[in-house]
Amino acid sequence: MRSEGDSWDITTSVGSTALFVATARALEVLKPDPLAVDPYAELFCRAVGGSWADVLDGNAADHELQSDDFGKRFVNFQGARTKYFDAYFRRAVEAGVRQVVVLAAGLDSRAYRLSWPDGTTIFELDRPQVLDFKREVLGGHGVRPRTERREIAVDLRDDWAQALRDSGFDAEAPSAWIAERLLIYLPAAAQEQLFTGIDSLACLGSHVAVEDGAPLPDAEFAAKLEEERAAVAAGGERPFFELLYN
Repeated sequence: MRSEGDSWDITTSVGSTALFVATARALEVLKPDPLAVDPYAELFCRAVGGSWADVLDGNAADHELQSDDFGKRFVNFQGARTKYFDAYFRRAVEAGVRQVVVLAAGLDSRAYRLSWPDGTTIFELDRPQVLDFKREVLGGHGVRPRTERREIAVDLRDDWAQALRDSGFDAEAPSAWIAERLLIYLPAAAQEQLFTGIDSLACLGSHVAVEDGAPLPDAEFAAKLEEERAAVAAGGERPFFELLYN
């Protein structure tokens, strides 16, 4: 279960969900006609190795992402979601925005794979271990950001807004924000703090994109949690519902 002030790296707890999503993006690229192409997702999977690399090579038939039901749906969803938010950023910069804020950046590679106008600054906020992993993997392959990229190593349950200001964010200039696959991992107080911070920093002309979803009924969530615990204990599944704030 989650606890106040818990921490993680890229292979544990909430950090591993970024790796799971990156694997789905890498599988999307393998399709004959992918909705979105993230050429760097595979690099993250192979850097960690193990089952994350095996699933890309078709050597993990029992992996969730290889299943005909959940796996296919999840990979399709990641392709659609990536395409949607890529288009969101294109519209924002076409409107003149030159500051981009990626909350809980994880293994988001948009700073490296999208085209950005001159003068664009991308602020990526996440835990230091996650940011370090991404920078080291991509840097090790000679991949560089396509515009100015600033890392803000911070826990979004803390005063991230001040950390963003301290990194040179200009609250008087329009900005484009994204909170993708984030809210479900934040307790209610941190969610409120998140939106309060965005509201205080996003001036007129700014853009905000938030991925949200309805919580499960308590009884259904509890049942899924118990089912997952049994599967994890049997070694057949990785934790997911235990990481959520429903």
